[in-house]
Amino acid sequence: MLAAALADESAHRRCTFEVFARRLPHGRRYGVVAGTGRLLDALERFQFGAAELAVIEPFLPAETVAWLRDYRFTGDIDGYAEGELYFPGSPILSVRGSFAECVVLETLALSILNHDSAIASAAARMVSASGGRRMIEMGSRRTHELAAPDSSRAAYLAGFDATSNLEAVRRYGVPGAGTSAHAFTLLHSGADGEHEAEAFRSQVAALGIGTTLLVDTYDITQGVATAIEVAGPELGGVRIDSGDLGVLARQVRDQLDGLGATKTRIVVSGDLDEYAIAALRAEPVDVYGVGTSLVTGSGAPTAGMVYKLVEVDGVPVAKRSSHKESRGGTKKAIRLSKGTGTIVEEIVYPATGPAPEVNGFEARELLVPLVRGGKLVDDLPTLSDSRDHVAHGLISLPWEGLKLSAGEPAVPTTFVS
Repeated sequence: MLAAALADESAHRRCTFEVFARRLPHGRRYGVVAGTGRLLDALERFQFGAAELAVIEPFLPAETVAWLRDYRFTGDIDGYAEGELYFPGSPILSVRGSFAECVVLETLALSILNHDSAIASAAARMVSASGGRRMIEMGSRRTHELAAPDSSRAAYLAGFDATSNLEAVRRYGVPGAGTSAHAFTLLHSGADGEHEAEAFRSQVAALGIGTTLLVDTYDITQGVATAIEVAGPELGGVRIDSGDLGVLARQVRDQLDGLGATKTRIVVSGDLDEYAIAALRAEPVDVYGVGTSLVTGSGAPTAGMVYKLVEVDGVPVAKRSSHKESRGGTKKAIRLSKGTGTIVEEIVYPATGPAPEVNGFEARELLVPLVRGGKLVDDLPTLSDSRDHVAHGLISLPWEGLKLSAGEPAVPTTFVS
């Protein structure tokens, strides 16, 4: 596309591309925008060096290779703030510049936003289901090694409290947390049998009594008794990783309380998703460790976002393919809410047109400046800011929007021509 557009000089026409999702994953009520910070960081470094050019030189004209050698994005980008909720058709990102400089950003934008938004959207549902209990992301072993830190970031953005991925701790400042594995308990075995107490004693000696001991390698009742015998009633926590977690949590809580360990927390893990977490809300669980379901988007591993050309030299353009239609023209969006803060509607309208009537509701502009003239704007939100934005957005949803059952989007989107 780039080579052909450069050859016929259409590459320099002023264009707008928009990122949006035609629909939410089946049954979902909302999505969470995530990955914007990573996208902007990647955009600053998005260049074609000698190694990259060597790959494309065999099949692209010399003029195209020369253009890519000097490539720097010089256009403007507006978008929904990272952590913003989105709905079908929300213009999540608006990229403006020449056709050439915008079109080469499609894969960069979509790969980051689709991955991170899918995980953040699933994570937000899990956080809502947890009822305010501590959440640890533990999914590094269930996703690509390069994606694992970014999965941790997206989960933290959506409200998770910590991650077991140390690269996410280093790279993004996400708090780190974790427990031991069954292998450590099994390690302390010999010809004379199992030595669970020795394993617990070793862990406590190294990490202190605030550590969390994994108590279900063998018999869980004996494991709890051994844990308190070794560490005392001030033990930080015990983890249960298998079995009927609700039943076991009640039994373990009763046993811990009977042993005087009333402050010892119960951590549960093992194939948890938002539905399993919701089912455990009435149980004495203090911490959830979530892995596979989280880093795979809990059944929706991509947010389904697309990157479409919507305007050329001020003229709206739109795709009409069946079930893949787009809406032409550069757009803005506002979100209407009641005085209580509850969202009632999202309105998407032409960027050059007048602002829609708000009919007494409070209105908030959704697209904010991100890039001007190829340079990032000042004072972009931090990860902590975006995390707060998600929490505020979830509070603003109508109550039915937090349901885990399948249903329509929590907020209707109106498109103004």
